[in-house]
Amino acid sequence: MRHPPIESPPRPPDLRTIARVAAALVVCSALLLTLVAVRWHPLTGADGDLARTTHRWALDEPGLTHVFRVLTDWVWDPWTMRLVCAFAVVWLVWRRSDWWTALWLAITVAAGNLLQQGLKAAVDRPRPVWRDPVDSAHYAAYPSGHAMTATIVCGLLLWLLHRRGPGRAVWRTALTVALISVLGVGLTRVWLGVHWPSDVLGGWLLGATVVASAALIHRRRQP
Repeated sequence: MRHPPIESPPRPPDLRTIARVAAALVVCSALLLTLVAVRWHPLTGADGDLARTTHRWALDEPGLTHVFRVLTDWVWDPWTMRLVCAFAVVWLVWRRSDWWTALWLAITVAAGNLLQQGLKAAVDRPRPVWRDPVDSAHYAAYPSGHAMTATIVCGLLLWLLHRRGPGRAVWRTALTVALISVLGVGLTRVWLGVHWPSDVLGGWLLGATVVASAALIHRRRQP
């Protein structure tokens, strides 16, 4: 009896496509960074309106707010994401399957963290301030470190998984978990009132830019 072939995700994009995506992300990230830095009024106004709305919801739904605090502080915390990445690096080294990829993964995550901290210091955007806060956070607001780190780690691990040609069920599961994590952590940061919505958007864009740039390097090194 013949078994049906195992379906796998589409082939990875070629170098030209990755380069175009990376360039588009750089432009979008630079544009948003500029608007935040000059405090463009339509953007700050929309940020304030959305932040006030979600803060009111957070006060009205203490149970959901508590769940979001657990998710953002433990499940999707940047250190949790970096620990997941560290396990992936150790696994690659232990399997001796690809030392270069393990180094590439570790350096990319470290570079993303340096970029994030550098932009926080350069932009120095204040976080939202509330009379009745439901959570607190440190350092400057832009970009969201949670959103950027989750995007980088999930994006890089998805890239490596895709390169190994998993079955469609495995790929869809991994993609779903990654999307829920990236989108979910952004929602929790705005809901808890510790970030403006554009901080989260900036974290997503910058994280995706790092992933696309790293994928371009990886694809050149290992076509």
